[in-house]
Amino acid sequence: MASLLDLAPVIPVAVLDDVSAAVPLARALVAGGLPAIEVTLRTDTALDAIRAIADGVPEAVVGAGTVLTPAQVSAAVAAGAGFLVSPGWTARLLDAMRGSGLRFLPGVSTASEVVALLEHGVTEMKFFPAEAAGGREYLNSLSSPLPRARFCPTGGIRAETAPGYLALPNVRCVGGTWMLPAEALAARDWDRIERLAGEAARLPRAPALRHGGCAAQR
Repeated sequence: MASLLDLAPVIPVAVLDDVSAAVPLARALVAGGLPAIEVTLRTDTALDAIRAIADGVPEAVVGAGTVLTPAQVSAAVAAGAGFLVSPGWTARLLDAMRGSGLRFLPGVSTASEVVALLEHGVTEMKFFPAEAAGGREYLNSLSSPLPRARFCPTGGIRAETAPGYLALPNVRCVGGTWMLPAEALAARDWDRIERLAGEAARLPRAPALRHGGCAAQR
């Protein structure tokens, strides 16, 4: 199983209030070249949206974001999620994510949190909230002392700032919403979303680092 971070330079982060939009949205993103899609568990329809994408768009890799509890881990697995993303982590939540058998990205925002995850054998992480927590400069400063850690920075990243993150040696992809503008979602403008996804999929990124344990973190 390939590393989640290597699937595409951008993981779209979708907040879906309408289940009927899930499948056409996923098809547009996949057609644009972004197969990994994070659906956040911030709405009552999120699990149904994950289930719809998992069933209706098999070429997509749909995941659950904003996972906060072991119960949400179980619910995401039951809905057919292919990966899990959390904004932070505890030992209990980490055990649940690891026990799910899915790929997962626990969230960090400090060097101490990164070191703690490395002690647990976790090398792939979400850096959140990226811009507020120090941005590109902070992540760059972690690359030398913590070379085994690889990140998917998420939070406040825009099309204009994504290339700077992707140029870092410890960043392989970023999470973002800029290819999912609210007006395009409201208008069901799937062509526009596919076009924006295509632009995001073509963003260049630094060569992948290869350190033991980075591939297919589960």
